[in-house]
Amino acid sequence: MKHWNAHVFLLHALCSMIHDMKKYSLKFWVIFWSVSGLFLLGWYFYWNTQNRGMASSVENVLSFLPINNSQKKEYRALTKVGDFLLKSDDKEKNLLVLFQNNMEIRPGGGFIGAFGIVKLKNGKIISLETHDLSNFDVKIPNTMIPPYPLREMGVADFWKLRDSNFSPDFAINAKKTEEFYQLGGGEEKLDGVIGITANVLSSILKITGPISVEGYPGTYNSDNAILSLEYQVEKAFEEQGIDRDERKLVMSDLAKEIEKRVFSFNLSQKIELAKILLADLNKKDIQLNFENEKLQKEIKAANWAGEVDQNWSKDYLMTVDANIGAFKSDYYVKRSIDYTVDLSKQLPVAKLKITYEHTAKQKDWMTRDYRDYLRVYVPENSELIDQKNFDDTKFGSEFGKKYFGAIVRVPIGTSKTVEINYAMPQEIKNDYNLKIQKQAGLNDVPIVFHLIKEDGTTEEFSRVMNSDLVLSDLK
Repeated sequence: MKHWNAHVFLLHALCSMIHDMKKYSLKFWVIFWSVSGLFLLGWYFYWNTQNRGMASSVENVLSFLPINNSQKKEYRALTKVGDFLLKSDDKEKNLLVLFQNNMEIRPGGGFIGAFGIVKLKNGKIISLETHDLSNFDVKIPNTMIPPYPLREMGVADFWKLRDSNFSPDFAINAKKTEEFYQLGGGEEKLDGVIGITANVLSSILKITGPISVEGYPGTYNSDNAILSLEYQVEKAFEEQGIDRDERKLVMSDLAKEIEKRVFSFNLSQKIELAKILLADLNKKDIQLNFENEKLQKEIKAANWAGEVDQNWSKDYLMTVDANIGAFKSDYYVKRSIDYTVDLSKQLPVAKLKITYEHTAKQKDWMTRDYRDYLRVYVPENSELIDQKNFDDTKFGSEFGKKYFGAIVRVPIGTSKTVEINYAMPQEIKNDYNLKIQKQAGLNDVPIVFHLIKEDGTTEEFSRVMNSDLVLSDLK
């Protein structure tokens, strides 16, 4: 923890310099530097415990970043979060931060390898504790049966915090995480839960540029950092003659180098970092859930709550993947979606194709044949017609939606297309509209949508999905 203490000291020392900055408000600079420092601190812990995760008081940075007038909902949410966290009210606020590794995708964003407990008071961090799930989960009683198919496929005999994000809805995951935290002996009353994926490290490196670490080969950049660090602490340290107990010191050294860059940013770089972090919120690489109802209402309005839209009554699609024991294969698995809706028939018919391409060349320390539990959420009362590569289908209903679920296997070096055809309720044709929600942790997924209208004419739209979409976004 000595590295953490040093970094926290640097962070607070930096914040003390803000009083001399006149161009922007004190709150802006406090939040900006908090985000820069805390994100880096989180990444050091992310890798220093289980090579996963991110850091803590994300909200701080997101509270007062410079945004334009067209982003009023986001601005409102940012300022509300900032006011909540920075308020001098002598009240302690406790946040639980989930570090999610989306190279091992789970419905809520990625496998949870670690979490942090951040305590704030009067706008300052007074405590930062980190927990490795391999140690914390043993404290949780072996009483809860895990959701399908974790037990059936030999991944987990009992449900623990590491698998608590098995819903595509972050609010549900947050409540389940809190429950497990209490079962494991956590005593704090939590004011919020924050989920952060590994992508945020790459975001910061887009602004800092490539970084070399003395004593280690190569450079770390936004494209290679996650994989390179994973390899360094899992395999390369042996080749370099580094003692196993010291194999993760590279993370501390990298964090220091990033800090140097961030702390020397000019104004344009600071604004650029703010924009990227805001984009991470919109991509669901950062998800927020607070106990304060008014605050959470603002977060929902900005679409940062990671919730499944239960109020949408038109056509709806959400595909949800869960890596089941395939190591970190999601780094190599590329997805694409082709969705056709035919309104010319008596009942509207949907034809969905999801293609998985496993680009790895061979099995190694981080990848295996892909084994995925796929759930497809569609309008309630839809009926499955037929399917391909989607056998032993499970059916269920939640969030006012119906879902089809099945195990999908994709061997290394191959591709597989899942095809699901289903009929939707007739009322879907009335004033047709479509909403597609993305899964947290999965970005840059190409999607093509074909709409066959009632008169037989067709329209085609395509996007790379990095946020939730409605039909007007596709046009």
